[in-house]
Amino acid sequence: MTTDTPTPEDAAGTAPEPTAAELNPETLLAELEGQKQRLAEMSDAYLRAKAEVENVRRRADEDISKARKFAVESFAEAMLPIMDSLEAAIATPNASVETVLEGVHATRRQLASALERNKVIEINPGQGSKFDPHQHQAISVVPAPTQDANTVVTVLQKGFLIADRVLRPALVTVSAPK
Repeated sequence: MTTDTPTPEDAAGTAPEPTAAELNPETLLAELEGQKQRLAEMSDAYLRAKAEVENVRRRADEDISKARKFAVESFAEAMLPIMDSLEAAIATPNASVETVLEGVHATRRQLASALERNKVIEINPGQGSKFDPHQHQAISVVPAPTQDANTVVTVLQKGFLIADRVLRPALVTVSAPK
């Protein structure tokens, strides 16, 4: 029964009954075909997006693998001239002490430069500088009446940072509290 007056079911939010034109089999078939076409398009788009995500993930995994594999490459390239210098020193067995010492100083400068280019920074606290447990390792505590407590008295071994991360702390002796 079709009436224009609202029924209690309409007030409750149920859909109105379909009209005769909407129940026409040809109209329903056309709508069904349209929905099938839309579903096929959406399934295709979903599969393409899923494949793209898998490709991006695979490429990212390959990039990470290559980065790990060749991370040390630039550092190794910086070390090669130092190796060449050491081999040249070994190849000259009759060199004077002064020549060898000069070569050692030049090789050390090469090494310091290579480390600096690769962001390996030296930690060398000066005498009297404040003890920093994040960058220094206290080997011993000694009385030092002329210095404040917890200051560096001597540096036994330099430390090194890599990009603000401690590679090796500086080994120091520290002044005792008074």
